[in-house]
Amino acid sequence: MSTFPNQAAPSNTSMAPTFLLVGMPGLSAVPSWWTIPLITIYLLSALGNGTILCVIALDPTLHRPMYFFLFLLSVSDVGLATALMPTLLGLAFAGVHAVPASACLLQMFFVHVFSVMESSVLLAMALDRALAICRPLHYPTLLTNDVISNIGLAIAFRCLGLHLPLPFLLAHMSYCHPQVLTHSYCLHPDIAHLACPGAWSAVYSLFVVLSAMGLDPLLIFFSYGLIGRVLQGLGSSEERWKAGQTCAAHLSAVLLFYMPMILLALIDRLRVPGPQPAHTLLSYVHFLLPPLINPILYSVKMKEIRERILKRLQPKKVGCAQ
Repeated sequence: MSTFPNQAAPSNTSMAPTFLLVGMPGLSAVPSWWTIPLITIYLLSALGNGTILCVIALDPTLHRPMYFFLFLLSVSDVGLATALMPTLLGLAFAGVHAVPASACLLQMFFVHVFSVMESSVLLAMALDRALAICRPLHYPTLLTNDVISNIGLAIAFRCLGLHLPLPFLLAHMSYCHPQVLTHSYCLHPDIAHLACPGAWSAVYSLFVVLSAMGLDPLLIFFSYGLIGRVLQGLGSSEERWKAGQTCAAHLSAVLLFYMPMILLALIDRLRVPGPQPAHTLLSYVHFLLPPLINPILYSVKMKEIRERILKRLQPKKVGCAQ
């Protein structure tokens, strides 16, 4: 059980000057132990996603809808991992639990913006695959450059429009509980739960969660239901395998992103008894594993990405003309 210096007492006050974060249970006595895994995960995530960003940006043949969405997915992965690192590394390096309210709200904003961006991009990728497999003849006319640009703008508007009011609403709420959060980073459900009963901005927080993290997975799995029905009607098993392979990386990314979140929601909703480290670990898996694993999934499963990466890794041959 972590102990916090100067833990705040329950009060009916406006925004507290600091929030107190919890570290990984069982590692608070040796905070420096988990700095190496954290730094390794972040550097590998940045390297993998940076490679995909460079490959797509520098190769005109990859300037197509599927790779545009993959580009946005890598942006959201890098942004999410970067937004989480300040408090994680502060806890790991120096055991710093106290975070100023302004810094906490800023981290909360970017964590949720990039998280909803990732969810929105996964939904766009699912719709892209559904159109490509279910309506292959109409696909080029349906997903034109203008449509793709509008989808990108809609994703940006959705992320910023939903979350821009949250820091201001939370900053003006009254708090009736000690300002101790349940994670190693600032999340708006955590902060909203500390507010006094009847705070109307908590309703807005619930709306934000349900409109993105609740709706998106339903639409994604509906898209894959349509894809599955089309694949069953294909003539040969070889055709089904080839078409299914194009969706394998994306479906793996979807499960990796949503399953820990769904498990956490079910555990909290059903009040399933379990150790706190299990809850914390699921939270880390939800936020930190997708930025690390997604570049590997897409590099392995997508032939064009894999070939471009291998081509750029090969040393250029320099010689004299004969």
